[in-house]
Amino acid sequence: MRLRALLENDALGLRLLGGEDELDRGVRGVMTTDLRDPSRYLSGGELVLTGLAWRRGAEDSEPFVRILAGAHVAGLAAGEAELGDIPDDLVQACLRHRLPLFAVNESVAFATITEYVVRQVSGERAGDLAAVVDRHRRLMTSGPAGGGPDAVLDLLGSDLDLRAWVLSPTGRQIAGVGQGLPEDVGQVLAGEHLAAVRTGRRAPHRVVAGGVTYSLFPIRNTGRGAPPAVRDVRESVLSDWLLAVEADAGDWPAARLDLLQGVTQLIAVERDRREAARTVRRRLAQEILELVQTGAAPAEIAARLRVAAPVLLPGLGTAPHWQVVVARVDWGADTSVETGPVAQSLLEEILVEPSAAGVDSADRIAVAHSGEEAIALVPLPAVGLGGVEADEPPSSDAGLHADALLASVRVPLTAGLADDGRLTLGVSAAVHSAEGLRGALEEARHARRVAAARPGSVCAAGHHELASHVLLLPFVPDDVRRAFTARLLDPLRDYDRRHRAELIPTLEAFLDCDGSWTRCATRLHLHVNTLRYRVGRIEQLTGRDLSRLEDKLDFFLALRMS
Repeated sequence: MRLRALLENDALGLRLLGGEDELDRGVRGVMTTDLRDPSRYLSGGELVLTGLAWRRGAEDSEPFVRILAGAHVAGLAAGEAELGDIPDDLVQACLRHRLPLFAVNESVAFATITEYVVRQVSGERAGDLAAVVDRHRRLMTSGPAGGGPDAVLDLLGSDLDLRAWVLSPTGRQIAGVGQGLPEDVGQVLAGEHLAAVRTGRRAPHRVVAGGVTYSLFPIRNTGRGAPPAVRDVRESVLSDWLLAVEADAGDWPAARLDLLQGVTQLIAVERDRREAARTVRRRLAQEILELVQTGAAPAEIAARLRVAAPVLLPGLGTAPHWQVVVARVDWGADTSVETGPVAQSLLEEILVEPSAAGVDSADRIAVAHSGEEAIALVPLPAVGLGGVEADEPPSSDAGLHADALLASVRVPLTAGLADDGRLTLGVSAAVHSAEGLRGALEEARHARRVAAARPGSVCAAGHHELASHVLLLPFVPDDVRRAFTARLLDPLRDYDRRHRAELIPTLEAFLDCDGSWTRCATRLHLHVNTLRYRVGRIEQLTGRDLSRLEDKLDFFLALRMS
């Protein structure tokens, strides 16, 4: 109940002496005391009733009120039976500490006020629990989907007058009733939630965004039949949804917190159901990826694409164009975290239009994972890409662009990746046939390597950035290619022949590990100092600097052409 409800009941005989701006405080219980220091018996949120027997002089009011304010009580009600009018020193102390103060008429017993407060608080808790029971009943009888997350949030609003939204880890609104959250607010809330989860802070997390207080609850299924618990929070932090409630849960009773935990469980079940529904799309993507990587005939790949297109783009009249997007998540030198599924789930979210609300908006994204990489096959309707017809090659400006993909998710993901994580992403050009998919996959992988060579925890590169290198290699004369390769690699080959130093394998591993000293040393089973010596020798022999992006690219291309 709220403090202002005390003034709405004339039978209580209360007069407000100060704290009108604080009347929306919640009351969790009531306590009667005349102790000079009752702090040991206070837990916060109480309405304190006192007959003022503790007051022997004006100097006693300040320490008494300070103790109550420090205990976060809801308000103070002082009886007039002992002293008549409430002393002004008590009124002033309450004003200084912003503690609402009521005067209790001498004709009203404290027991009357106590009974009223207990009845109201108990009634609200019973109403909360009844709402939970009713919610379960209504959801479980409305079909397998339970009406979706929106049905749960609608009940929160109608039963408990709480506005709430389900958000993805990037801050995209998945469900909500009434007015949606501004996109920038959703990103702030998601970022704060991810940062709190990474640092192990206990939920709910209190966040102020745009002058409004929100409480954030993780959505994770921990009930019967739930998936196995993750060994490391990094395995799920970038894929779990969150529930944002427009309220400060810090003053909620335990019963209401339990209710919200139950709500997150219901939404988590829905999320798991949606996750299972993605299995078909993921399997299609996996089959096509395996055909492309093993060099299957274009006709066989095209047949699989014809099967996939109706699933990914229902109602499409003509064959779509396709783009390939490759993403990878790395956690520093720690290789114990399985990153392929993490990158897969995250890429599925990134490829959804940020302004597209709802769970179904991600249902047309097919993402597979191969080792540590997530690979997305993204269909683009052939008609509508700059007026391109279905049988013409797509424009270089058509479809997805690397920087645009990460623009709206960079802030929250940076918080979730913290100090030890990196997300790198590469995007191919659009292709219009099965013959082009293998080249598109390689193009996207090359672009991701370019992104990995850049500083920052969230980086992307597109096919445009490869135009001067990878895409033009077939048009470079053979003698020029041989001269370029010999200039960079012959000194290393000669040194390897004379000293068996394995500089070429070291260079390949170093570039493949995106310049990570610890990961490369682990792969080669070397001490980091030994690796640094080898890289230094490579730089000395070639006159290049492997900390520079340009020199890394030159070495990469030389190895590809050799």
